[in-house]
Amino acid sequence: MKQSTIAVILTAIVPFVLNSAEPSAFGAGDIESSSPYGLTSTEKVLLQTKKQLSKVVVKSKNQANEVDSLRERIDGLQSIIENLGREAHNNKIRLKQIETFNDENLHNSDEYSKRLSELVQKNTQSITEMQKSLSQISVLTNTLENDYVSKKEFNDLVKSFNTFKKLVAKELGKSAPSAKSTSKLKSAELYKHAKKMFDIKYYTKAIADYEELIQRNYKPAYAHYMIGEMNFKRKNYANAITYYKKSSSLYAKASYMPRLMLHTALSMQRTGDTKHANLFYQAIVAKYPKSQEAKEAKKHLGL
Repeated sequence: MKQSTIAVILTAIVPFVLNSAEPSAFGAGDIESSSPYGLTSTEKVLLQTKKQLSKVVVKSKNQANEVDSLRERIDGLQSIIENLGREAHNNKIRLKQIETFNDENLHNSDEYSKRLSELVQKNTQSITEMQKSLSQISVLTNTLENDYVSKKEFNDLVKSFNTFKKLVAKELGKSAPSAKSTSKLKSAELYKHAKKMFDIKYYTKAIADYEELIQRNYKPAYAHYMIGEMNFKRKNYANAITYYKKSSSLYAKASYMPRLMLHTALSMQRTGDTKHANLFYQAIVAKYPKSQEAKEAKKHLGL
């Protein structure tokens, strides 16, 4: 009763599963995704570099704000020094005026001593504050020179990353490393030879043959599927998913689709992507309920 009910539910959601689950699982290798999965080693390097540059950009923006703040402080200190300098100059003028004052009584009076003492104190205070401000400016200047990434250094980093990105993008533009075949066999003969190499587990040669068939556009859907199978056997699961995806996009009604979907789900599961793997298992059960692959998918779903 329980399995019957589940079967009815799965049958009811077939359109949803087939239209949303498969494209989601076949989204492997998308480094622009918020949660990328099924990445090749090259894609992982690109993603990591992208994250590092993002951190540098954030740090650079924070540093730019801090530098602006430091510059404002330096400008403020310079303004203080200018004011202190003017005040010291004015005090010096006042002192000279007092010294040249002709009234000897005033010169010898307590008033003269009081004014002189005030001016000396003000000059001493001004000099101390000027020295303090100059010291702070020196510290801030050293901070700017030693602790922050210069604009040139940041631009060099961005330039270096862009160069790296172009090189990696060129690699990502290829579905997988291809080996150019010098075989002069006709396509039908090469197709048989590739299968023979696969059967004796000579995968390196078989992959080269299937790549050649893809170049010739001879049964490309099946060739992608077979290369996916060999990557699956070699436990190169991310590469396997890439080839399975291409094969499915070329011919979604192929007889090997149940096996392709099952191995895609297993590849997802073995790379830790249980969510997409389960969606794929559900799609297999819904679309190919009587297949051997559906039986295996049910085991993974706990049905």
